[in-house]
Amino acid sequence: MKVIGVVPAFNEEKRITDVLRAYLAYVDEIVVVDDGSNDKTAEAAKIEKVNVLRHAVNRGQGAALRTGTTAALELGAEVIVHLDADGQHNPKNIPELIKPLAEGQADVVMGSRFMNLEPSGMPLTRYWLLKAARVFNTMALGIPKTVTDPQCGLRAMTAKAARTLDFKQDGFAHASELLRLITRSGLRWREIPVSISYSQESLGKKVRPDALRIVWHLFIGVFTK
Repeated sequence: MKVIGVVPAFNEEKRITDVLRAYLAYVDEIVVVDDGSNDKTAEAAKIEKVNVLRHAVNRGQGAALRTGTTAALELGAEVIVHLDADGQHNPKNIPELIKPLAEGQADVVMGSRFMNLEPSGMPLTRYWLLKAARVFNTMALGIPKTVTDPQCGLRAMTAKAARTLDFKQDGFAHASELLRLITRSGLRWREIPVSISYSQESLGKKVRPDALRIVWHLFIGVFTK
């Protein structure tokens, strides 16, 4: 199967080279979407001979993933893996995400930071925020409470599933929207434990999830339809 990684990136010039080299050991191709960076993220990515697209302005992680997923499908991807550009995702988890898809046991496989593992270096405030997000997703969006990590961005899906999941949210709210679509679509899905590493550098990034903004975007996108 042709596996293509989709990497949304915003101001990741310093990290993108090492991150892409690590991912390329486990995927056939990569699509990097430079989401309106102010630095040389796109230029650094092009050196690694990956597919690079660029938003003229910063539109958000969800928009970058949507652009990258569409491009991956056009490139003939049979499996698409969503990956971060900041080095938090462990490339060694990629084969574990792909395996259930390759064996025909699932259509979507989502990573979980809370299945038999503890995230390395996760601040306590973020830990409890993610726990609260799980409760919100269950009570407000109807996402099954069996989902242990609704905000994890490390996921893999078949091309058929990618075409089915028509998510609209441009920002961080896309994770909850995607999960809502996945669990209501009839697609076969599962979670697997993945290891996420937090560093002072990645935690210090200027772009951080805003819980209130995410809730508002979900309210507008879901409850006003």
